[in-house]
Amino acid sequence: MENNVFEQLAKKYDTEERMELANVIVKEVKAEIQNSKSKSLLDYGSGTGLIGLELSDLVDSVLLVDSSEQMLKVAQAKITHRGITNANVLYSDFTKEIPELKADIILMSLVLLHIPDTKKILQALFHILNDGGKLVIIDFDKNDKISHPKVHNGFSHAELKEILAEVGFKSSDVKTFYHGKQIFMKQDASMFISSSIKE
Repeated sequence: MENNVFEQLAKKYDTEERMELANVIVKEVKAEIQNSKSKSLLDYGSGTGLIGLELSDLVDSVLLVDSSEQMLKVAQAKITHRGITNANVLYSDFTKEIPELKADIILMSLVLLHIPDTKKILQALFHILNDGGKLVIIDFDKNDKISHPKVHNGFSHAELKEILAEVGFKSSDVKTFYHGKQIFMKQDASMFISSSIKE
């Protein structure tokens, strides 16, 4: 395992800015997954659970999946501290291996931009989703001000829809819902929510 930058960040990860942004995202995702009391939610790339744990009362179960053990330790401490009974953590990297899991809803919030092969990870998530399941992606709109060797500079709605369709999703709805100052590598940026159904 290469030295994971997120391992060092874990303890100090929940900054005020991150929590503010997480609140914006949680609000948007809540609207997207209403009436899901009987459903299982998998938060892929969950980090410390800033978003996934805020949704635990809307669903039957939450599984926080991340490739950083330290992040998950922080998440597990929150679960214990807050007495959340329907949330678990799983240390896994779906880009390397897809575990035998199934979920009704998969959430990926500000994670896709860190994964080099977009199509490959979407295929993995498609595989894990139950039929009729929903994939919710939150990420940054394409941003030409940003250039980084390890991060996508956001996504265009049309490109993302095309990849989702190639992977097998029948319908995808993508819309920009938030514009913020210095939220993407210290640049002003906008975020979109994408919702896709596996039929």
